[in-house]
Amino acid sequence: MIDWTEDIESILISESEIKEIVKLVAKKIEDDYRNEEKIVLVGVLKGSAVFMTDLMRQLHIPVEIDFMRVSSYGDSSVSSGNVNIILDLNRRGLGSENIIIVEDMVDSGRTLKYLVSYLKNKGAKSVRTATLLDKPGRREVEFTPEYVGKQIENKFVIGYGLDYAEKYRTLPYIGIIKPEKI
Repeated sequence: MIDWTEDIESILISESEIKEIVKLVAKKIEDDYRNEEKIVLVGVLKGSAVFMTDLMRQLHIPVEIDFMRVSSYGDSSVSSGNVNIILDLNRRGLGSENIIIVEDMVDSGRTLKYLVSYLKNKGAKSVRTATLLDKPGRREVEFTPEYVGKQIENKFVIGYGLDYAEKYRTLPYIGIIKPEKI
């Protein structure tokens, strides 16, 4: 078993706090979509997988799931500013779909702003966004997610699906990585 605790500067959000955040986000979604036939959660791979799994388990309304994979990062942890779709959404009847794009974290806002526009242009009935974490201080474009778990400061966070170089995703909490580990 790998012990990454030495790489963690501090725990930002505990496992129990994450559970409460997910429940609150699910409740807001349920309140907004109670009278709809269904919603489609579209997870943005890979980071959103853990959050989306826990979120859909807390929803008590009809839900389908799907995934997209996009990249806005080059070989570093700094966004290139370009959004590339690696795995596209391929659904029939998109015009009757209420889509909620599920993301682990919003920082620049470029990816989600692009995806909302992209899915609306493909004919989705409605497109909203849900994120576990929001870093409004890093915003480079005008974008506000509809469902936000928690706003955080501009710190490099890992755990609960969030990674650095594909490591740390399995941590049950969200921690701040030590700067020297980046």
